[in-house]
Amino acid sequence: MGIIIFLTAVVVEIILGAFCIITKSIQQKVRNIIRIVEFTGFVLFTSLSVIDWSFRYYTLATLLLLLATIGTVSLIKKKQSQRAYNAVSIVMKLIGMTVLIFVVTLPSIVFPEYDSIKPTGKYQVATVTYTYTDGKRIETYTNKGENRKLNVKMWYPKVAEGMYPLIIFSHGSLGLKTSNQTLYNELASHGYVICSIDHTYQCLFTTDKYGHTTLLDMGYMQELTDELTRDDTEFSYKCYQKWMKLRMGDISFVIDYILTQAGKSDSDKVYKLVNSSKIGVMGHSLGGSAALGIGRTRGDVSAVIALESPFMYDVKGAKDGKLVFTDEEYPLPVLNVYSDDSWSHLGEWYQYVENYTMLLGTNSNAFNVYISGVGHLTLTDLAIESPFLANMLNGQKATKKNAYCLRTLNKVCLEFFDCYLKGDGKFISGGTY
Repeated sequence: MGIIIFLTAVVVEIILGAFCIITKSIQQKVRNIIRIVEFTGFVLFTSLSVIDWSFRYYTLATLLLLLATIGTVSLIKKKQSQRAYNAVSIVMKLIGMTVLIFVVTLPSIVFPEYDSIKPTGKYQVATVTYTYTDGKRIETYTNKGENRKLNVKMWYPKVAEGMYPLIIFSHGSLGLKTSNQTLYNELASHGYVICSIDHTYQCLFTTDKYGHTTLLDMGYMQELTDELTRDDTEFSYKCYQKWMKLRMGDISFVIDYILTQAGKSDSDKVYKLVNSSKIGVMGHSLGGSAALGIGRTRGDVSAVIALESPFMYDVKGAKDGKLVFTDEEYPLPVLNVYSDDSWSHLGEWYQYVENYTMLLGTNSNAFNVYISGVGHLTLTDLAIESPFLANMLNGQKATKKNAYCLRTLNKVCLEFFDCYLKGDGKFISGGTY
């Protein structure tokens, strides 16, 4: 829709410019009428839901309103511009308006309207957000001595029929707790309680229950950049230790808090739905690495899913330019999901050594799924929210439909958790999609 609006507006400007040149007049009255018609048309299309009103159109609506107001005032006063016709001026105005239209329609181009992927389960899904404070940890990204705070969002069956397994999700390096809502909705619609965490200072931004927004920490951003660009396993090892300590601490705290609330008679509805004996953890990228670490350290977790994530917690050191991994077999059922970004490099990249070993190994509880034709961020909802950004950040254009990827991801994750958290299905050991 954004591209259609942009092209339509540019065509109107070109026709207006050509008309001015042909008539050798600036045609101010016609210009004012066109501005009013454009704004009226935008309002009409929005009210008829032809245009889905959202943040995508805020800048466009502001410009159209401003131009329509100026045009209306000018028509009422019957005061038109007395400037003499100048062809160069008309052309420059056309170019300027084209650039301005592109700028205000850019949000709708980068974040186009899309058909949401509907959950397939029988339950209607409800959501709730909370701000948790960990009284046992001091925030390390500030020097204020304050306790670490985490904002979480939960998805759960709106009309409950009992108790359901709990699944904790950890987003990627610069992600958000809403990064995989398509997946959360799918799981919740089939009878799961999902809790996704904003890892404060490691997410793009997060807003607490009081409306206070905390942005990404630039020191953390620099660490990510350095770790990606430096071929230094010792530095990588130190980063992995630091990141895993924070992320795994967040996940473990959230699990403990939810389990405590689940045991109280006066807790909120969502906590009473949690089956404390059935817990799964999952995450994307860095979040998946933390989830894999939780699977090593907590005895109450039953299954783990990692969406293209190296086993960072299992790195025990660095020697001779290589990372040293634990030789202990992974103790839980684990599903590793890969895209084109890593699949062909698992045997080459030093951080994926354990992934490659698991791929070739004999662990009967380790499963691998490869979704071909897509990239790393196609495993998140960014693939449908902004295909342009997903393709740009992936460094490649997906050759399969983004919706297909997300539906496939939903399917395999649901089957895996159904098998190991509900025991009502048989998980087929991975494969290529």
